[in-house]
Amino acid sequence: METIQFLINGFSVALQWQNLLFAFFGVLIGTAVGVLPGIGPMSGVALLIPITATLTSGLDAESAAASSIILLAGVYYGAMYGGSTTSILLNTPGESSSVVTALDGYQMAKQGRAGAALSIAAIGSFVAGIISLLGLALLAEPLSALALSFGPAEYFSLMLLGLCAVSGLAGKSITKALIMTVMGLLLATIGVDNVSGVSRFTYNFPNLYSGLEFLTVAVGLFALGEVFRTILDRDNEEGQVSKVGRILPTKQDLKDSSTPILRGSLLGFFIGVLPGAGATLASFFSYIAEKKLSKHPGKFGKGAIAGVAAPESANNGASGGAMIPLLTMGIPGSGTTAILMGALIMYNIQPGPLLFEDHPQVAWGLIASMFIGNVMLLALNMPLVKVFAKVIETPAKYLLPIIIAISIFGVYAVQFNTFDLMLLLACGVLGYYFTKYDYPVAPLVLALVLGPMIENNMRRALTASDGEFSIFVTSPVSLLFLIIGALWICIPLFLKWKGREVVINEEG
Repeated sequence: METIQFLINGFSVALQWQNLLFAFFGVLIGTAVGVLPGIGPMSGVALLIPITATLTSGLDAESAAASSIILLAGVYYGAMYGGSTTSILLNTPGESSSVVTALDGYQMAKQGRAGAALSIAAIGSFVAGIISLLGLALLAEPLSALALSFGPAEYFSLMLLGLCAVSGLAGKSITKALIMTVMGLLLATIGVDNVSGVSRFTYNFPNLYSGLEFLTVAVGLFALGEVFRTILDRDNEEGQVSKVGRILPTKQDLKDSSTPILRGSLLGFFIGVLPGAGATLASFFSYIAEKKLSKHPGKFGKGAIAGVAAPESANNGASGGAMIPLLTMGIPGSGTTAILMGALIMYNIQPGPLLFEDHPQVAWGLIASMFIGNVMLLALNMPLVKVFAKVIETPAKYLLPIIIAISIFGVYAVQFNTFDLMLLLACGVLGYYFTKYDYPVAPLVLALVLGPMIENNMRRALTASDGEFSIFVTSPVSLLFLIIGALWICIPLFLKWKGREVVINEEG
């Protein structure tokens, strides 16, 4: 009953006129971000953080944080909706979790069934969003209560697990992901040490005393990095957009997709709860599961509607599931949730078990707004499918200057110094080269956010144990987290090594 009361209070926050506007603009911008190939939810959320800070400057701290996170979360799950549009119409995924949707979605479009594919993607996304939010509302309080029993040693190990999970599943090379994680941890040490007061890696440069600003680094790596990639790699060739045609699905389409939608929603939610797994992995697993369970697996890859319904439901279910470790334990499970966590910290709100006690307006207001946002998305996506299809045709020569202007003015409006503009440009160049050579950026951002918290909890644990490192293994919960983290890194390496051994034996 307590949960229902908290949720009612959350709706009282989410239904305030300014928060309804923030939710609407969040999902609208998010859908556009998902539709435009290459931008993705991480870049979209990072790009809008400085804008939300400016828009909410007249509100009190709690209301400003609630309104900002409502808009940014809207961009996040809105982008999950929009990513399917380019996959289906252009065979070009709007973001990585929509890669699988292109397999059958584009084939349906070639058969003149693009409208049905897009509407089923929207319906599946809506159902998944509601299921994942029910799970979030039911599990938030119990998990927060559990997390409150954790000490500094358990928190240190849990955050280390979060880093291992993202590193173990990010990109093609675990080695490169680990390099980026370590780089993020090193960047997080820049500034004045909170305990000793000693400046670290500042080289007597005053602008570095407060450390590297998360907002500047995130916008540079994601938004400007994508701009440089598009310009330098000439990555703006326009494909042929398929005709949308009839939008509403037939009764047979609804019958064929109803079970895959439910399965994909549940599978996506539970995979999303796992730190580091994310929407991309959920969509792949869901597609594979549907193909295995189907009576006609040969239809997959040739325009099976279940091949659109399942992965689209899974990636939206995962985005809701990913909010659970973020809000209840302060562990972002993906690059986008790391950026959302950074945005909350900017407002002096620490995600974790105390969030629901200290800032119920923010926590429950966000959860309630996601219910409202999902209804808005369904209302937007069904009738406006043809309009969003036109957004795909936006020429890069108009889009790129807008992104550059928002990046520069947005960062300057929050930081008010030219040093951050230089840092923004440097991070944009680094973001381009990291992407070019397949170095995943998400682990770096996650490490930059978690680094100070990992260090503080390690110091608190060592202070309590008189400098004995054994505290991290004598606590059963801490030891369990460390073992899971080690397995998360080692199992993919072992499987890769076994795969190579099999290939060598076959060749020999």
